[in-house]
Amino acid sequence: MLSPDELERYARHIVLRDVGGPGQAALKRASVLVIGAGGLGAPALMYLAAAGIGTLGVVDDDVVSLSNLQRQVIHTTPDIGRHKVESAAERISALNPHVRFVGHATWLNADNALSLIGDYDLVLDGSDNFSTRYLASDACFFAKRPLITAALGTFDGSLTTIRAHETNEQGEFNPTYRCLFPEAPPPGTVPACAEAGVMGALAGVMGSMMALEAIREIVGFGDGLVGRLLMIDARAMRFETLRYARDPANPLNGDGPVITDLSAHRT
Repeated sequence: MLSPDELERYARHIVLRDVGGPGQAALKRASVLVIGAGGLGAPALMYLAAAGIGTLGVVDDDVVSLSNLQRQVIHTTPDIGRHKVESAAERISALNPHVRFVGHATWLNADNALSLIGDYDLVLDGSDNFSTRYLASDACFFAKRPLITAALGTFDGSLTTIRAHETNEQGEFNPTYRCLFPEAPPPGTVPACAEAGVMGALAGVMGSMMALEAIREIVGFGDGLVGRLLMIDARAMRFETLRYARDPANPLNGDGPVITDLSAHRT
């Protein structure tokens, strides 16, 4: 049940025909884990908290630096030097005291991924490196959890939803992250954010769209991004959607899967 305060707080959701009271109650029951409280995770966390997600978890072992503040809007100047999960907890509590916040001040790795992800209904990956993206995708498959994953370039971004542990109407597994990106690019070919730069407001757009897709997944309205990659070109202000399908040769849920656990992610 929603309290009188919550009914007023979420009134603009509740009057939406596709959300209503049942949809808002579903948001309150939901638990979402966000990987990274950075450029993508920061706006996603703010909008998920504002939307009334019941439990929000964050995995991040980093501390706030001055260069983060150009895009990581959940942190403020006085937070410099603090753990990001601490400053995120403070901001979320101030925004919406009805949200239960769980901070995991650690790095997602092969040893903790399944236990962390298994505690939540839905995972949002806002990490900034390919090794974490592949780990998160594989772990979500084994934990049977949906994954919303996004990536940022300098002036471009992409977003998709992975439900590779489930089957489609034809009884076939949905595509995995490895169907979309079979292999990570060679080291050094994709410059890091500190080297190439990133448009701060674009991180806000992509993080907000991650939150929107999460809300849509939980409430159940509209058409999701399973098997579709949404791409944004901020220079041309162009949005495009690419369809992709399951690759029978993919090593996770293909016809002859060879990845059966997370041992390959241990280094």
